[in-house]
Amino acid sequence: MGLCAGCGGERPADAARRAGTLLLGNGPEPESLDPHRSTSLPAFSVQMALFEGLVTPHPGTMEPMPGVAERWEISEDGRQYRFYLRNTARWSDGAPVTADDFVAAWCRALDPAGGSAYAAMLYSIQGAEDYHRGTGPLENLAVRAVSDDLLEIRLRQPTPYFLHLLMHPVCFPMPAHLRSVFPFSEQAVEWKAGDPFVGNGPFVLSAWRPGQVLEVEASSTYWDAEAVRLKRIHFMVIDEPGAEERAFLAGQLHVTDALPPARVEHYRASAEPAFRSDPFLATYYILPNHRRGPLSDQRVRAALSLSIDRESLVRHLLSGGERAADQFVPDTMPGYAGPGGGGEFDPDRARALLAEAGFPDGRGFPVLRYLYNSSESHRRIAEALQAMWQSELNVSIELVNQEWRTYLQSRENGAFDLARAVWIGDYPEPSSFLQLWESSHANNWTGWADPAYDTSMREAMGLADAADRSRVYALAERRLMEEAVILPLYFYVTNYLKDPALRGWYPTLLDWHPYKFLYFAE
Repeated sequence: MGLCAGCGGERPADAARRAGTLLLGNGPEPESLDPHRSTSLPAFSVQMALFEGLVTPHPGTMEPMPGVAERWEISEDGRQYRFYLRNTARWSDGAPVTADDFVAAWCRALDPAGGSAYAAMLYSIQGAEDYHRGTGPLENLAVRAVSDDLLEIRLRQPTPYFLHLLMHPVCFPMPAHLRSVFPFSEQAVEWKAGDPFVGNGPFVLSAWRPGQVLEVEASSTYWDAEAVRLKRIHFMVIDEPGAEERAFLAGQLHVTDALPPARVEHYRASAEPAFRSDPFLATYYILPNHRRGPLSDQRVRAALSLSIDRESLVRHLLSGGERAADQFVPDTMPGYAGPGGGGEFDPDRARALLAEAGFPDGRGFPVLRYLYNSSESHRRIAEALQAMWQSELNVSIELVNQEWRTYLQSRENGAFDLARAVWIGDYPEPSSFLQLWESSHANNWTGWADPAYDTSMREAMGLADAADRSRVYALAERRLMEEAVILPLYFYVTNYLKDPALRGWYPTLLDWHPYKFLYFAE
């Protein structure tokens, strides 16, 4: 029996389907639509409708396809890229998209005064890292607009996955003809609710009602407008999976962002056609603040990790197909096995390490604050961890619940002892995960810095052969696990409900679904 059985009258989702409008559950409120000022998946999800990079992902394989660039050339040494831009590419205000828009955008992302969290994704470009760190001039950044429709890039070393990097929002162009968005260091529009917006993607922003919905409509200026079959998308702001599920059942959504873990088994057993469970390149982990008291001690961090029964957590609390994590890089990463060793459950060893650190049987151990954002599933995990640490180590943990934007700010500012976190791959290569823990990475919220780790990562990313890269990556990740820099909990799958009439939507490791290819079956 389908979910719609017995429903009377036309529901909002039915009317929207007829009108070519996709009602999409998008999780919490995006913090900004500016690709250089946001880090969350809800923000990325909307940005991928409003912008387009040089290349764009294939809807099924995620392999790079021509986007703003209709073709490109790569030199024999793998370091020189020449992108030929379409002369039909336009911004939503009608201005042409030019090579200067990419140069200006990447200079903005790398601005040392800006603090873009994803600037390190551009470090493959010669001169980028030095400029971003303030040790080299902007003139050495090897990105050049040869002409309006020709962009030339020189890499500091061959980077076989460079085209995949270019699909990330941090690599999207910025409208250089609108000087109000440049630079970071001066008063600039942040593209939050109510700010003027100009994009170059298949859709353009038409409304943003905070706490409710972001609405986009098909762009008349997009170079491939005839291929876009949806007329509108409503990105619904719903930060609780249970509320999303109820909205779907009530005919108010076509797709949910997630499902409550406790409901997954029900949908599996019922063979409901709307239920989807797809692989996902993502890891749920605990972030210890190494700058806070006992958490600066590797033995304490290791004790906390060893006292977590991950298998029990996954089996009894989640039951959605998630897998206990023994490392940070997901086990679905193509061509990479990793070192493992980060998910062992050994409470005896944990108690011994805590005693060595000066806290026998937990005596004298301070109360730590565990930060999580508002969500029933995050609350249940937090409570389970709190109980495990109390039972196995005799330590007390205070749970601190914050709404999404406040949680993001607290995490970024280091205002936590322990925090829940999720990292989702930005491209299908181990560096998408392992770069986070380099000393200067903007998303390294732990405060951990290790020159040996930085050296290993630089060595790995300079290797042309994928097997050689994976070998060095595994050595770096082993260091990460031995130091208990972070505490991995589980690898994701993405469980959600989707209207079977929505077509062009494929399971992908990155959970990206390029909107220009989506449509409803007649």
